[in-house]
Amino acid sequence: MVGLQLDEVGAAYGRKTIISGVCVPKIAAGEVVAVIGPNAAGKSTLFKRIAGLVKGPGTVQVTGSDKGRNAIGYMPQDSSANAVLSVYESLLLARKQKSSWSVADADLIYIDRVLGALNITDLSFRDLGALSGGQRQLVSMAQALVREPDILLMDEPTSALDLHRQVEVLDFVTTQARQRGMIVMIALHDLNQALRFADRVVLIDHGVMRAFGTPSEVITASMLRQIYRVEARIEKCSRNFDHVIVDATAA
Repeated sequence: MVGLQLDEVGAAYGRKTIISGVCVPKIAAGEVVAVIGPNAAGKSTLFKRIAGLVKGPGTVQVTGSDKGRNAIGYMPQDSSANAVLSVYESLLLARKQKSSWSVADADLIYIDRVLGALNITDLSFRDLGALSGGQRQLVSMAQALVREPDILLMDEPTSALDLHRQVEVLDFVTTQARQRGMIVMIALHDLNQALRFADRVVLIDHGVMRAFGTPSEVITASMLRQIYRVEARIEKCSRNFDHVIVDATAA
């Protein structure tokens, strides 16, 4: 079973340190971990460091996977598109990346399954450059999923989606994590989505990990006041998960 652990992980661009000393205990197969924090906290840089796209001190330890560099899949926040390709071609390219270019029936079946699960089958033969921001985001997610990684990093995967699609997509990703034993780390701005879908939460602020634990342990009224500078309360919803309610009248 796959596992992921971070020990004193850091990263810098030039001489500017972006994140430092991030320690996350072992994350187990099937877990969904939300990474939260204010804008420019270092969430995207942390994901790039885990994915091996930037270098830095510390250790990113992956255990229980035989996929080598292909163990980690990364969906960046910027879903820029190559307008030359169709959606289906882009998924096939993602599926066969770093492997044999021979296309088997199983590859096409799996691509069709992901397209159907994300409800974007109708986009299959559209040019990437003709898609809306939300559509590009869904295609970027599909590109990450068709690689079948053991660890999936998703940087703000729902920022361009309406509320219904956000819930639909996060529910699908959570189900995939459970069924496939995949670790999913998702950077989220919507704390209510973190409360609803995450097993555990990493809080990053000014490049430093401030907390790690269950959603109810990390997302508290005092944390919101200190880190996000808002007055809010946490209430239990009927579906047995917490919900953040911001006091809009607070000074």
